[in-house]
Amino acid sequence: METRELRYFVAVAEELHFGRAAQRLTMAQPPLSRAIQQLERRLGVVLLHRTARAVALTEAGSVLLWEARAALDAVEAAERRTRRAAAEKPGVVLATKAGASRELLSKLLDAYAAEPGAVAVEVVLCGPGEQERLLRDGRADVALLQRPFDTTAGLDTEDLCTERQVVVLPAGHPLAGRPHLSIAEVATLTDLPLPRWPRRDGSYPDGPGPQVRDHTQLFQLIALGRACAIVPESLKAHLRDHATVPVPDAPAVTTVIAWPPHSRSKAVADLVRTATRL
Repeated sequence: METRELRYFVAVAEELHFGRAAQRLTMAQPPLSRAIQQLERRLGVVLLHRTARAVALTEAGSVLLWEARAALDAVEAAERRTRRAAAEKPGVVLATKAGASRELLSKLLDAYAAEPGAVAVEVVLCGPGEQERLLRDGRADVALLQRPFDTTAGLDTEDLCTERQVVVLPAGHPLAGRPHLSIAEVATLTDLPLPRWPRRDGSYPDGPGPQVRDHTQLFQLIALGRACAIVPESLKAHLRDHATVPVPDAPAVTTVIAWPPHSRSKAVADLVRTATRL
């Protein structure tokens, strides 16, 4: 398969409409349809169910969509990392979620800068889930991820720290004085619904909670009495006008440092060693 064919298929699979996919690819629809048919013939499988009204993925099509995205990310990653390796000034790009792991990140950068042979570290602050995508497509060399929120499959990782979670409430809320709350109790706070974070494609799941894009927006909504949220305990240090209560049955959050398994970057290796020492 060629990368051109994979890009064609991903566009159709994501749009589920040949006309919109052709427009997205800036090409005519007939050659796009022929390219997908040729791909199906070569693979010997049906990738798409087509009717006069709709296009739907088959099971085989769903598998190829996942694999094609990964393959295209790998190609883009190879291009980006190759160009970065040829730069006059060596450096490493570290991606992390904005607002998360602040203290750990600060200690890591200071400790690494003191190492002999340290190179410049460009820190990219990301929205939810973005740091994993940047690492996989080559825009980042290393990332701080948090399980279970981020997926680390296919990446090399080292665990750095594990912490419990707390529910963030408006200051003065009647439940703020409780020693702990359960997830079930938090779910019953209909006046303070849990937020809805965007999926990878930018859409939001259904639900009563407000749509949020970052922690700054989320914590402002909580302070206004419009939402609550279950977050890692380390975020408590940066909250104002809020109350926090432990949620013992919420899953523990583990911060990991992650990098591509095929990485041969000395800077990445040094940064990982520094992180594990911390």
